[in-house]
Parts: sequence; structure tokens; C-alpha cells
Amino acid sequence: MTAPGSARGLIVAAAASGSGKTTLTLALLRLLARSGSKVASAKVGPDYIDPAFHAAASRRACLNLDPWAMRGETLAATLSLLEQDAELIVCEGVMGLFDGIGADGAGSTADLAAITGWPVVMVLDVGGQSSTAAAVLAGLARHCADVRLAGAILNRVGSDTHAATIMEAIRRTLPDVAMLGSIRRSPSLARPERHLGLVQAREQTDLETFLDTAATTIEASLDIPALIALAKPATIAPAAMAPGVKPLGQRIALADDLAFSFAYPGMLAGWRRAGAEILPFSPLADEAPDARADAVFLPGGYPELHAGRLAKGNRWKSGLAEAAARGAAIYGECGGYMALGQGLVDAAGARHAMAGLLPVETSFAERKLHLGYREIATAAATPLGPSGAGFRGHEFHYAREAGGAGDPLFRAADAHGRDLGLLGRCQGSVFGSFLHLIDRR
Repeated sequence: MTAPGSARGLIVAAAASGSGKTTLTLALLRLLARSGSKVASAKVGPDYIDPAFHAAASRRACLNLDPWAMRGETLAATLSLLEQDAELIVCEGVMGLFDGIGADGAGSTADLAAITGWPVVMVLDVGGQSSTAAAVLAGLARHCADVRLAGAILNRVGSDTHAATIMEAIRRTLPDVAMLGSIRRSPSLARPERHLGLVQAREQTDLETFLDTAATTIEASLDIPALIALAKPATIAPAAMAPGVKPLGQRIALADDLAFSFAYPGMLAGWRRAGAEILPFSPLADEAPDARADAVFLPGGYPELHAGRLAKGNRWKSGLAEAAARGAAIYGECGGYMALGQGLVDAAGARHAMAGLLPVETSFAERKLHLGYREIATAAATPLGPSGAGFRGHEFHYAREAGGAGDPLFRAADAHGRDLGLLGRCQGSVFGSFLHLIDRR
């Protein structure tokens, strides 16, 4: 067992989304894992899809580190979980390095770099540019004194000459930044996408081949020992894990399949450490929640892509109804909230009957984006806490909602303090909303 606090970390970042940092991170994780290194991974911000790819690449759970939504104690506790039996932590950034809330970039990758002291390795998409890449990198390196830009990788280079020109320009401008190599443009390093991001890891039958190919590519193209040597121990001390969102019960039935996969591993780990037992079941396989469960959690996911199959299932619906009848707490987030409603209308306009435990209808027939961090207070007493209990969370979906009965669950504001009104529904022991909770306030 590696001693707590001894793991070294680094952050893989970029100047913008779509620069290739996810692919480079996955390739590095797979390369290190197959070489026998004790590597763990993290993802900055509120993301479920990329961490599942990390887990497939490294063969251990990826944890989210969110400097806006998480309290300092939660960040430190999550760091402690990451460091268990790990020598190296590879953390993937979010969006561009300084992209966060407002002009100061609160919650950004740079924010986490400043908090942890981990050095940053920049992935530069140099397609369509040459020496200008050095100017871009110089601007990023000098923008914030609290962020150490330690290395750079050139992505999507067109030729050896193209790469050599950019590397020389960077060495002249930033001699202290390690040039770690370059990756050629290649369709084999692309992954399919859909409306919330990449197609889920567990849906991709060729994922193992992709990960091994990507790992072999960077092994031949990058100076991996030099990259690993840049990693540093975190400057914040690890702390004991306490759940930011308290367990819903003692035995929690967890919906877990292709339709319901957006549960934070860190939150589930906190529940387990608090003594809760997690009992997975699959609504898509028409499995009912465990009859011993005193709580049921339906996380987000893609029920809209499987609505027809869910509508035909009887055991999962009757199992939820029986759990509600015995007073078990039943909580749904985003996709789970939609599944607890009366019906779900898919993108083609077809309505599919859901569990019918909340007075809400949701629809993708006319999509509307809802996206952003949320400041949250409970509008009623629930297993989450008393009325007025505060949380921070995130919202990301395209569904529209209709329905007026039932009590509201949350009062919410966006990250800038703008009131979003009352959100979600409570009815008996069943409650839910489109919001994903991350931590208590």
C-alpha cells in the first residue's frame, strides 16, 4: 500500500475543448496501467462520461475534483481516495485552462492547479497554425502566477517539419517548458459523440482496441519518462472522507445500466464509508430494486435513448411502486427523475410510459439546453436533509418538463446568483429533479 500523501500528480489541460486532452489522457492511463504502474485518475468539474473512459483505461475508478462545487474538505478527502495505492495521479482538465465561472475562472482547471499545486501539461491543437502556437502557450504560461505550466504536447501535427518548427519557437519563447513530443493527425484517435458528449464507454465494443492503439501511439511519439518526471505531490493535505451528500438510507438500491450510469464514484464511496450498502439493479434488464432496500437512487443517464424498452418493463416499475408503498426513499436525478415521471416523449415525438411515481412529463420533441452550476436549497424536508439544506450541483440536459402537481423539491440559483425558481418534485417518499448534487454547502 502506497503511503497517504506520497502520490505525485499532474494535470493534462488544453487551451480549448476539442484539443485532444481526453484522448491523450486515456492513452497515458492505458500505457501506464499496462506497464504495471500504480496510476489513478481524476477529472476536473462535473462530468460523468469522461471518467468512465478513464476507468476503462486505468482499470480503477476515476474521481471528480470540482473546485467550484466542492468544499475544501471534500476536495482534500477525494484526494485521499485518489492517493490510496497510487504512485501517480493523472488529472484531466475541463474546457480551456482558465475557463470557469465568470471572468476570474472560478472552478476552472487552473483553479484546481492552483489549489493542488499540480503542474500542468498543455495539449496544443496545432492544426492550422505553426509558430503562433508558441505565442498561445506563452500567454497561457504567464496568465496566472499560481499555475505552473510545466510541459507541452503538440497534437494534430501535419509533418515532422511542422512539429520541429513549433517546438523550436516554443523553446525560444519558453525554455523552461518541457517539450514532450507530438502526435500526428489520425482518424483512429477519434471517438463517436452524441448530445451530452462522447458515446458512453460501456457502449463502445471496440474500446479496448482503441485504448491500446492510443497507448502505443503515444509511447512511440512522446517522452513518457520526462512527462512522468514533471508530476509533483499535492500541496494540500489529504483528509478523511465524509459524504457531501448524505446516504439516502442504510441499504441503497442503485439503478446502474446504459440508461442510468451518471453516479459520481466519489459520492458512492462516501456513502459506503458512512456505512451504507449499495445494491445495483438494472431497469433496462427489467430488474426490480432489492426488496431489502430502504432507499432507491436512480441517477442520470440516457433513458431517452431506451425509453421504449423501459416502457415495456413491468418488474422495475412495480418494484419501485412497492418500495414507495413501504416508505422507502426514492430519489431521481435528471434521467432518473424522468424515469420516475408519468411519461417521456422521445425526439421522434413518441410517448413512453415511465414509473408514474411523480406528477411530471418530460419531452425531447422540442429540445432546449439547460446547462450550468447551481446553488441549491431544499424546499421541503427529505432524506437529503431538512427544509433549507444547502447544496451545490450541476444541470445539463435538453429535456422540457410539464406538470404542476406535487410539492417542489429545490429552490435554485445559477452560479451568478440569478434565481431559477422552484425545481423538481416531491410526492410522498419519492422525490427528484434535473439537478445533479455534488456537495453540501
